[in-house]
Amino acid sequence: MLKIIEVENNFIRFSVDNITPAIANSIRRTLINDIPKLAIENVIFHHGEIRDADGNVYDSSLPLFDEVVASRLGLIPLKTDINMNFRDNCTCEGKGCDLCTVTYAINKLGPGYVYSSDIIPVNNPELTPADPMIPIVELKKGQAMLVTCEAIMGLGKEHAKWQATSGVSYKYHRNFILNKNEVENWGYFKEKCPTSVIKENDDEIVFTDDIPCNFLSQLFEEEKVKIEENDTKFIFRFETDGSLKAIDVLGYALKRIENRFGILMESLSD
Repeated sequence: MLKIIEVENNFIRFSVDNITPAIANSIRRTLINDIPKLAIENVIFHHGEIRDADGNVYDSSLPLFDEVVASRLGLIPLKTDINMNFRDNCTCEGKGCDLCTVTYAINKLGPGYVYSSDIIPVNNPELTPADPMIPIVELKKGQAMLVTCEAIMGLGKEHAKWQATSGVSYKYHRNFILNKNEVENWGYFKEKCPTSVIKENDDEIVFTDDIPCNFLSQLFEEEKVKIEENDTKFIFRFETDGSLKAIDVLGYALKRIENRFGILMESLSD
């Protein structure tokens, strides 16, 4: 059984019961490597002189090497439609179309910084950079940046720029059982970590660190505290880079795992 403990747009914490460490690790690896995400793959630099409306001349040769700027552009998280096609599997046969490719343009005159907000989607206005304030390059007076980019879908196992998640981890469910007659300061922990209390009666109180509370670490130093770990219940957490919502990433990962196990069972039966 899966239970959502805590969820935000770019963060989620959830528990899964009755699984083995092998399955827990397959969930972790899927969240890291197998979530489709949009990222800039091709960058075209338009070098030369540019004139603005007032006739001022700018040089579009950048202060950084093109390769450095292209690498920075590729690592900027882009809002992603998870239903987009992979270019290799698209009906356009890899030529690039609206179903598998998003075109972006940058047209910025110096002086000043070029930020991720200056990356303008051309054919899909909703798929903007997830964070508008990521600096790319600083332009001096008389400098300009004129670039066209193509973003395509990919997976984290192919390159880090297609990794939608970070900080993917899991741990065993753990209980701290305090006998009220033996641990005199149990009330201190209840006051500091009220959301961590999962059971209480006249004789004992039970805490869990499924939702972290810094004060619970002190319980490891209490000799009379009984600690129980459940190696069939795992607590997962991860963040996204803003390209996808955390709940959408989890939903896709679970379907992906089910599909892969189905393929494995079919191959074994054959």
